Amino acid sequence: MTIEEKIIAIIAEQAVLDVADVTPDSTLAELGVDSLGLVEAIFAIEEAFDVSVPFNANDPAAGGFDLTSVASVVAAVEGLLAQKAA
Repeated sequence: MTIEEKIIAIIAEQAVLDVADVTPDSTLAELGVDSLGLVEAIFAIEEAFDVSVPFNANDPAAGGFDLTSVASVVAAVEGLLAQKAA
């Protein structure tokens, strides 16, 4: 399973959607991911990839982790994994 496939599966689970309904171009808002679902998705991403996501629930934009779309989450996780490997 690729990084993108894992993230899509995590987001689909949090949004209570079928994996086929989640595309890289989907925004989390379009998918109906609320603030609680977002936090749960971040915890699931941290666990699945053994990374620490820089996310502040009180100020989501301040963490530098782009959560606007599925593709941006994938890119951010890939960046975290690259930092971890370095």
